[in-house]
Parts: sequence; structure tokens; C-alpha cells
Amino acid sequence: MREEEIKIEGMSCGGCVAGVKGALDRLEGVEKRDVEIGSATVSFDEEKVTLEQIVEAIEDAGFDTVPA
Repeated sequence: MREEEIKIEGMSCGGCVAGVKGALDRLEGVEKRDVEIGSATVSFDEEKVTLEQIVEAIEDAGFDTVPA
């Protein structure tokens, strides 16, 4: 299990947090999602999902990610 913190721009409210959580919930292999305004800490199984897929899901939900 791998854990990464992803910085996220464009979040300003609880609805944004819910949108990111929803995007992460739809990904197989994501086990833990701690999302707050400005970041998400995610634990995931690298055999089922990649960090790039997680970042893409967040961006597809309408937010910008900041490279680590």
C-alpha cells in the first residue's frame, strides 16, 4: 500500500471536498481518502491504480493538482 499527499488548487468549500472524495471513491484500489480544502492524502494499491490515475480523476472533477 502506498500513501501520497496531493496538493489541490481550486477548492473553496465542502462541496469541493465532496467532489474530490466522490472522484476518489470511484477508483478501484484507493483505500483511504482524507480530503480537505487544498489537499488529499490517499492510500492506494499500486497493482490496481496508479498515482497518475488518481491525479487524473481529481483533475477530471474540475480541480488542479500541484506537482510534489
